[in-house]
Amino acid sequence: MHQYIVIEGNIGAGKTTLASKIAEQHSARLILEQFEDNSFLPKFYNDPERFAFPLELSFLADRFQQLKTRLLVSDLFSPFTIADYFIHKSLIFAGKTLNPDEFLLYTKLFGIIDSIIPKPNLLVYLHVEIDHLQSNIKKRGRSYEQKIPDDYLEKIQNGYLDYLKQQQDFPVLILDTNKLDFVKNVSDYEKICDLIFRPWELGVHRIML
Repeated sequence: MHQYIVIEGNIGAGKTTLASKIAEQHSARLILEQFEDNSFLPKFYNDPERFAFPLELSFLADRFQQLKTRLLVSDLFSPFTIADYFIHKSLIFAGKTLNPDEFLLYTKLFGIIDSIIPKPNLLVYLHVEIDHLQSNIKKRGRSYEQKIPDDYLEKIQNGYLDYLKQQQDFPVLILDTNKLDFVKNVSDYEKICDLIFRPWELGVHRIML
């Protein structure tokens, strides 16, 4: 069994929901990103150019602190750990929001942090089309997300896919979940879980569901 699983995806892809369901079912250790505590997030959506750098730095600091605290301490009572984010999402988002000089500085800081945090045994990316993402974003009703433009979601999606297709350090599952509803449909949820708990070789595996 994979000891450290990461569920990733664009904004509104359902990564937190899926990670939480799997953790509850298997009594696994759950790590959820605490993004709602970030005071820069609403400011960024209103003025991206001004607040991108402090937002990305604060996210990086928070993610590092949480993962260092949780992952570097073993949990003897949980069969595995599952998280709804990967530390490398910091680099993916920063690459789409920062100017070149800011990103250069950011990558230097990220390199120091990345050397400390353990890599996952499996990364699962939930691929969802932009119109479905927007629908999910509207349903969950966070006021500061309601004006996220399609082109921003598109940039983030492309950033993830560009990163993942080059990944050879651990197995990556790219699951097309556009036709699934793993919240309401038990069989859809079981299909995803069956794939997640299979053994996978290093590299990228694309699966249409």
